[in-house]
Amino acid sequence: MNKRQIAAQETRRKLVTAGLELIKENGFDAINVEDITRKAGVAKGTFYTYFKRKEDIVLDISRVPFSEIAEEVQKMEGMKIIAKLTHYFHRFMECVESCGIEVCRQWTRDVLDPKNADENKDNQKWAYDVAMLRGILKQSVENGELSKDTPVEDLTHIIICELYGMMTCWCMSDGKFEPLDRTRRFCELQLNAVIKPYIQK
Repeated sequence: MNKRQIAAQETRRKLVTAGLELIKENGFDAINVEDITRKAGVAKGTFYTYFKRKEDIVLDISRVPFSEIAEEVQKMEGMKIIAKLTHYFHRFMECVESCGIEVCRQWTRDVLDPKNADENKDNQKWAYDVAMLRGILKQSVENGELSKDTPVEDLTHIIICELYGMMTCWCMSDGKFEPLDRTRRFCELQLNAVIKPYIQK
């Protein structure tokens, strides 16, 4: 990577970090592109080199930490699927809590609002998370840990609905519970029961 690429990467990181901090402090609707660039210490026009609109900042926030989780799970060779999924769930909710309730509300809004769905067809957080989870389950089928008749699509949607349900309930309760605690309980009480019938002996 040359100096120019490194500088561009750093500028993008500054914009995303500034956007995340402002959303946490003020909520998504209360900020604009100028607020983000001012906090990042860059010219307003610079924003449009990296993003089309402020919603794209939220998408970027949803991608980077969650892609790191996918990489972590891929490196867990030799680990059982239950351990991999438990790690995935815990890290997923750690990221949700770390980004804060205002960012979580915007992710949920982006998925629920048909206008946003049309504009972001292949870029929604929902589609990204579904694909990631599906990949974890498919890999376990391919390596023989899960049986060939494992209903990967059904399990993917059952599990992702549980995670998104926790995110949505957290937003609706105005943060009255800790999503990570609920995730731990889900892993303890339900995950094994959902996956166990498909584990190869």
